[in-house]
Amino acid sequence: MMGKLMRSILKSTALALLGATAISAVSYAKEGSVPHGGFGGFDHVFFIIMENKTDTDILGNSYAPFINAYAKVANRATNYFAVGHPSAPNYLEIVGGSNFGLTNDYWPNWPNGGCVDHAPGSTGCVNAFTPIAVAGADNPVVATATSSSQCNGEIAISGTPAPNNCALYNYPAAYFTPKSIAHQLVQRGMSWKSYQEGLPSVSPGVYGLNYSDGAYSNLSPAAAFAPGAIQKLYAVKHNPFVYFLDIETGANPALSLSQVANFDSDNGLWADLQHPERVPNFSFIVPDQCNDMHGGVSGGTPICSAPTNTVGATATQQEEFSLLLQQGDAEVAKVITGIKNSPVWQMGRNAIILTWDENDYTNAANRVVFLAETNYAPNGYVSNTPYDHYSLLLTLEAGFGLPCLNHACDKTSLVMDDLFGFRQRH
Repeated sequence: MMGKLMRSILKSTALALLGATAISAVSYAKEGSVPHGGFGGFDHVFFIIMENKTDTDILGNSYAPFINAYAKVANRATNYFAVGHPSAPNYLEIVGGSNFGLTNDYWPNWPNGGCVDHAPGSTGCVNAFTPIAVAGADNPVVATATSSSQCNGEIAISGTPAPNNCALYNYPAAYFTPKSIAHQLVQRGMSWKSYQEGLPSVSPGVYGLNYSDGAYSNLSPAAAFAPGAIQKLYAVKHNPFVYFLDIETGANPALSLSQVANFDSDNGLWADLQHPERVPNFSFIVPDQCNDMHGGVSGGTPICSAPTNTVGATATQQEEFSLLLQQGDAEVAKVITGIKNSPVWQMGRNAIILTWDENDYTNAANRVVFLAETNYAPNGYVSNTPYDHYSLLLTLEAGFGLPCLNHACDKTSLVMDDLFGFRQRH
């Protein structure tokens, strides 16, 4: 792999190191000690991530009946925040404790193939992201953006900036260790899988895919795009593990694209749930962009292309927005019910986690719904402790006995003991 791509990676790293003086010496992200979790350990975690909705979009909304009922019986964090905007950095921050220098929803520059999109007139490969392979500097995150550019241009700010419209805390730029929780699990002899709804169940698989409608993708011939766009149900920006070079190249099968599967394939979510021995320790579950409440998906149904929020929306768009929530709610019900009806749910110490990657880009606190249910402790607890995606990663690492990684090691990152069964001190 010492070809053109690797030389580019090494050059980028050298430039980052030359800029070391711009970053505080105390901001040196790394893999630290194993955090202590008073709640005990995990055998299986089923992590479901939804898209682009503020907590107030969901809670109390009659178009999300299952989620609202679930919020009353599961454990709920009332002050849980995303770490900036938009999607791809948040997904990386959840699984790796850093944005790894990715500022936006840029597609990967796949090794030995680059970024390819056969859609006529596409500009999606502009700014394609160099796969994560070596240590480097990540991008700073501000808690309250006073201009849209301070949060990657993804907040519509007019008037007074809302507190925490970007993140819970300020995160200065830091050097990162190029790992994810998948790397850590494999090093400890444990397993992971990224279940991605909307991936093709047959060839071409995952490699090189930036989007797919379940059959056609960015790799399909240009003729496949006529007469209109392919609906982007699977989105690589929601699959953070494939941004790592060693997972893309797959020298170790346990740390490769073979651990990425569709919901419906023979090695997918629904099949695995029926075979407890196949269920990984960590299941990263991502509905497609029509079922995860994302909205704004061109080329699909009016519901899938509904606006992200109802600010300035027409009556028709408001109805489509409500139906989008209803569709996402039904998907959450299907997935959680499937997990709890699976034989694996009764085996060991298990948890279901449901959250959203970020809010809807409005000038409001970047607070999202966070729900957790365990099979080993009473549920129904409500926590007001401020948490964010870095606290979630730290909690997963505590439960699996893994070292803290990157910003999960920060003093502001807290193990979410109260939401996973340890409440004596709360």
